[in-house]
Amino acid sequence: MSNRKTVSVFGLGSMGYGIARSLLRAGHHIHGHDINPQLVDEFQAEGGSRESPGNIVKTIDAAVIVVLNAAQTEAILCGEAGLVDTMKPGSVVISCATVSPEFAQRMEKQCSERNIHYLDAPISGGSAKADTGQLSVMAAGSHEAFEAAGFALDAIAETVFKLGDQAGPGSAMKAVNQMLAGTHIAIMAEAMTFAISQGISPEKFLEVIPQCAGTSWMLENRAPHIVNGDYTPRSSVNIWPKDLGIVLDVARSTNFSAPVTAAALQQFLAAAGSGLGAEDDAAVAKVYARNAGLQLPEEK
Repeated sequence: MSNRKTVSVFGLGSMGYGIARSLLRAGHHIHGHDINPQLVDEFQAEGGSRESPGNIVKTIDAAVIVVLNAAQTEAILCGEAGLVDTMKPGSVVISCATVSPEFAQRMEKQCSERNIHYLDAPISGGSAKADTGQLSVMAAGSHEAFEAAGFALDAIAETVFKLGDQAGPGSAMKAVNQMLAGTHIAIMAEAMTFAISQGISPEKFLEVIPQCAGTSWMLENRAPHIVNGDYTPRSSVNIWPKDLGIVLDVARSTNFSAPVTAAALQQFLAAAGSGLGAEDDAAVAKVYARNAGLQLPEEK
């Protein structure tokens, strides 16, 4: 293809792997980076570049960063041999991790000082939509950043929300989304275990509630994991102390009280503290079940 671009994807986890595959499927030259060499090998077996990371980063048109948090993002951008000192002028960083608006603004400044564009571009949609190129992207950045990132956004996103002409609003909107998503998972777990306490089976809960006003996307997506006793991590418990912590930090900075979010955070902290951090985030239901002396379904 004449407009084939070269991209490095940093983070081949549940979302990043799908993003890398979507970019590859669109015909671009993709290099996958991850601390887990097995994931890198798997991606290369699917057609990912086998060039050495040190060589390819100097030539890339875009870096898509899909790591866990701000610290990892900053290490990739500004650490030893970081992208800010390596990428060519005019290339673009597409930053997808959940971070604070202030952090996004600081990274934008660091990049702009080296003539690199920065798009504040948190994502939503889960691993399934990442794999099919149907993510929602909450993006903010300069016109030039959007232009430079356009080919990648076309490959990975069904919807791109343009939220501002500088970094910050994208991460602010992601905080709003995570407030809702995290509290919805926690209240789903609370409602399902409450149903069990009232003699309602998890299967019947899942049959009825999605047809009623109390449903939510998170309920319909995560409740089947509990019904099936399957806690394979599509999105882990450990994500939520970080993300809801960011939400509360942002809220605190503007003296905004978020008591429901704070309560949900405590449940995820309890789950992580109980050794459930690496399990699917629906495993927060195990905290409720344990406290109430209830039995959740076993894996089928």
